[in-house]
Amino acid sequence: MDDEWHRVPERNRAAGGGRALALFVAAMLAVAAFLGFHGELPGWPTGEPDTSSPALSAPVPPLDPVAVAHVVQPALVNISTSSHAFGLGAAGSGIVLTPDGQVLTSHHVVKGAESVTVTDVGNGLEYDATVLGYDSGADIALLELGNAADLVIATIGTSSDLRMRDQVLAIGNAGGMGGTPTAIAGSITNLNSTIVALNSADLSRKPLSNMLEVAGAVSSGQSGGALADRKGAVVGVITAASGEPARDIGSTANGYAVPIDTAMRVVQQIRSGTPTDTVHIGPTATLGILISNAEPAGTGARVDVAIYGMPAYAAGIVSGEVITAIDGHTVTTAQSLRAALNLRRPNDTVGLAVTGSGHLQRTVPVVLTVGPPN
Repeated sequence: MDDEWHRVPERNRAAGGGRALALFVAAMLAVAAFLGFHGELPGWPTGEPDTSSPALSAPVPPLDPVAVAHVVQPALVNISTSSHAFGLGAAGSGIVLTPDGQVLTSHHVVKGAESVTVTDVGNGLEYDATVLGYDSGADIALLELGNAADLVIATIGTSSDLRMRDQVLAIGNAGGMGGTPTAIAGSITNLNSTIVALNSADLSRKPLSNMLEVAGAVSSGQSGGALADRKGAVVGVITAASGEPARDIGSTANGYAVPIDTAMRVVQQIRSGTPTDTVHIGPTATLGILISNAEPAGTGARVDVAIYGMPAYAAGIVSGEVITAIDGHTVTTAQSLRAALNLRRPNDTVGLAVTGSGHLQRTVPVVLTVGPPN
């Protein structure tokens, strides 16, 4: 696409730190699948006509944005996060799944957060939230609200029934201002988009695939909110927008959402209590390092920064060294090290094989500590 994509603006906090609206901005549409979820051409008949059915069927009524918003709004929350170390915060949205306070949201809304505060739209009450788990690759997280009860829950639909041109409503905490969620009506324009998304909070980029594309002016703060069908059932989790410049120059504004079937598979994995290479459960364990792929390719994870006071630094690991194994399992890339750490918990001790200057190799025991969702 030739739209100009950009970073979502930040707004300052009185304390002198920054506060970013948690929204992925789609940077580039890389793949647009031509076929729908079931492989048929959208809207085109296949095979022989079904003579047992009437030749004409009643037209589907148009989506009523006011009626759908009335159904969905009470089951949404506004999310506010903060990172005390850097004085930063973010705002987003969430979808209530259980009366006692399990909330579905986007991973990037809570990424790096040291505290998460949630305001329930249905009852107006504020809750402290804990991150139960997340899949950063799918951009999905599950929260638990403390001391919550009798919350209005969302009706969860299915994304497998969606078709091109279906009308939907994107609803969430636009602008991160709280209060009544903003609803944007649009239609499905792609059932299987691949995008590169820019996180406005930390400027990181991430490829996201199998996304629903919606012709609608989704905006910052709506991340983690609901994409609902004409009956008010949630069929997607809002995660990205094409950015304000696209609208400013008159180009078509698009929003992107994780299909609800994908999101709920992650939720079920988190609820099972069994982590995987992609799904992290419970508090995040960290070495306290920034890493990249070592050179030559496939030889390990290079330590770019060992953060002062964190476990790796305390164990004597320094910038420039390369981690080649963890607990006897080979580390070939930065991602393979992250995947291995995804299965660990704070206070676990891991043995790192490290190659330092002069190609000297050693094994370093490191006790992991608690880090923000990453």
